[in-house]
This record gives sequence, C-alpha cells and structure tokens, in this order.
Amino acid sequence: MERRVLGKSGIEVNPLGIGCWAYGGGVYWGQQSQTDVNDVVSRALDLGCNFFDTAELYNDGASETSLGLALLGKRDKAVVATKIGPAFCKRDMIVRHLDKSLQRLKMDYVDCYMVHWPLNNISLKHFTDDPALLENPPTEDEVFCTFNELKKEGKIRSIGVSNFGKKQLEAVVKTGVQIDLNEITYNLLSRAVEGDILPFCINHNISLIASMSLQQGLLAGIYKTVDSVPGPQAHSTHFHYERGGTFSRHTQMGAESELFTAIAEIQKIASDLDVHISQLSIAWLLAKKGVDAALVGSRNIAELKSNVKAGEIKLDEEIVKALDAAGQPLLDILGFNADYYEDPENSRIF
Repeated sequence: MERRVLGKSGIEVNPLGIGCWAYGGGVYWGQQSQTDVNDVVSRALDLGCNFFDTAELYNDGASETSLGLALLGKRDKAVVATKIGPAFCKRDMIVRHLDKSLQRLKMDYVDCYMVHWPLNNISLKHFTDDPALLENPPTEDEVFCTFNELKKEGKIRSIGVSNFGKKQLEAVVKTGVQIDLNEITYNLLSRAVEGDILPFCINHNISLIASMSLQQGLLAGIYKTVDSVPGPQAHSTHFHYERGGTFSRHTQMGAESELFTAIAEIQKIASDLDVHISQLSIAWLLAKKGVDAALVGSRNIAELKSNVKAGEIKLDEEIVKALDAAGQPLLDILGFNADYYEDPENSRIF
C-alpha cells in the first residue's frame, strides 16, 4: 500500500485516512454502532489504512473512547491523531487534556497532537465565555512550546494544527517548533486552501490533511436536491443561511445553484469513468500536490470498501483539469475564505 510521510516527522501513513467524527455517536451524526466501528477499524488495518483522526471535541470525547476500544491489541499498527480545543490551550490545561485524551484512547502516546482551531478570540468565543481567557488568550509560543515538551516526554510523536490559515501558520512557524501537518477542509466543492494555505504548506513541508473530503455527503451521491440536505449538513456558506436553520452562523446567500450544477458535472465525469462519485472525489484530492492524506468517514464495512477503492484510482491530468473546471464557478462565488461556516468578517481562519 502507498505511504506518505507527515511533514518532517518520518511517520508514514496511508493517504486514505479514517475520519472518526461519527464514532461514539452524537447529535450531529446520530447513532454509531461500536460493532461497526470495531469492524471498520480492524478491516482498515488489514487493508493497509493506518491513519485515524479523532478529537476530544468529537461527541464530547466519545469518539476517542470508541476508537480506543476498536484499537485494543492493534495500537502498534495504527497512526492516531487527536486534537485539543483552543479554549484548553493554557499550559497546565494542555497537559491535563492530553492525559484525558490518552485515557479515553487507552494509549500511552498519540502520533499527532493538534490544536483544533486557531487561537484568536473569534475562534475562542465558540468554545468559552470566560472573560479572563478572552482577555488573555493562549499564545503560539505558550501552546507549541508546551507541545514540544510533551513530544520530548514521548506523549506525542508529532505536532500539528487544524484549520489554520497562512498568517496563523506563519505565527506558529516563528516559534521554531516543528509543525508537521495542517488539517483543513479541502474537497472539490471547498477549495479555498488553494489561495495561499496550500502553497504555504508545500513551501514549508507541512502536510495538508484534507478534512471533509466528501463535503459531508454532498460528494457521496447521498443528496440529489438542495431540499434533501439536512440542516446540520446545510449550514456552510455553500447554502443560503436559512437552509441550515439553527445550525447556521453565517448570513450569506450561498451558491446553491452553482453547487448542484458542480455536483452534476462531477457525477457525469464519474459515470463516464465508471466509478462512484465519492471515489472520484477522493482520487482528485490524492492527486493534488501537498495533500498527504484525505480523511473520509467510514461508518461501516461497505463504506470502507468503497473508499479504499478510491486510493487505487490514478487520474490523468485532463481528468483533474475537468474536475477543477466543474467546481470553478462555485469557487469564484465562495472565494478564498477557508472558514465555510462564518461570514468573512468573522472568519476564524486567516
């Protein structure tokens, strides 16, 4: 199986990463069978898929607990990444929260530890109303030097960030701490990282890990019309702000016509190639320079088998260009704000 290295870490992963957000079950994704999680994790490892991504914020820690149960007796075969919320990034809190994550995962170390969202006040306000923390937020030096100490102690093997923009990456790089990956939304329908984030990562040997590779089901062929998309999956700026109901935080008009036109064109290309739209979408990501892994949620064996096939597809340059062109009108409207859930002036990513 193909392997790619995370930044400068030397850690090798299969580029098809297993996104574990749904594991443990919760309001956002609904129920998730632990039996299915166990089966998927075991089969993924058998197939050579060794990269698993979770976070303490996913289902209030239940995702970490679920993944840890599934990896009992298999830890040495897996590369596990987890994340800490920005509101918990004061030095002493980092140490406590990492220990809690390790307890839930039933592990002595994680392979990669990331800050889940940037450290600015716009981001912090999503997770805390503590005035003391908002007045004195964590600094890049405080956070990443603490991470580096934990790395030296052997509790983490590599350091990363999640949802960081170019300026935020620059601030982290200035700390002198080795940063190996930036996990951020990237897919055929969400290409803001192509502006300056992906080029920065390439220039600094920071692996870009594409999250939401299938844009929460839109590139999986699940939804045929805009009205069929549930509120939790329709609160991004791709949609009119009313579409997401109480989940929406933005006030954008969206680009729903361009969105479903792009999906239809991508589907046509997939049909012509006799592959599933989800497989084509993943293959497109893995063909992009600088993308070292694409995270895909696999909630059962059938989904896993379909996703694994995507890793076997090699796209020629003309197909990649055709897929780029299919999404270009959508990119022209949505632009290069990589925070797809906020108005530009409230973007957490810059």
